Amino acid sequence: MEEPLYRLEVEALELGPGSRAVGVELVERGTREPLVGADAAKIWAATLPALCGGEPWALDFFAHLDRVRDFCREKGIAFREPNSHTMVIAPPAPALLESLLARFVAERFGARAGGAVAAGDAQVESELPARGVDAYDGAYRNYLFCAVCDFESGFLTVLSDRLWASEVIRRVRPALSGLRVEVTRPA
Repeated sequence: MEEPLYRLEVEALELGPGSRAVGVELVERGTREPLVGADAAKIWAATLPALCGGEPWALDFFAHLDRVRDFCREKGIAFREPNSHTMVIAPPAPALLESLLARFVAERFGARAGGAVAAGDAQVESELPARGVDAYDGAYRNYLFCAVCDFESGFLTVLSDRLWASEVIRRVRPALSGLRVEVTRPA
């Protein structure tokens, strides 16, 4: 087995009373530099579906929608627009997800997983344009998780009452085997 090149560090985050979160940081091994680029997109594209564990999920975009819409149409990625300022993107095939994440690495967007995704969530989807990912505050309890994707900084913040750090590690480790990623708690 080849030596890992990257570290995916997973730890519980303290966001205040009544809030549960897990921080997931992707860095180059031996540094504290966030990993970005093609390798990062491949790793995040494997991580997101693994976290979902078979639950329905989607990505939420609420900024630069013309570019996101054009990209999705060009690539044949399904999406819906519950209002004029929000796009909910259905999970594309792995290669397309990787391409989408690479293209919009500089954008902050969200992800949701759980049964409520399939039915749509008018409240969250209407709050995303005004509040951004803060719309997930409190609402994440209705899902397996809601997540803040800040991949330019190498970070994913998972808001969940059902996923804790050890469960995140358990879910993503097999999905990242072969990608030269060490999945661990911070040193």
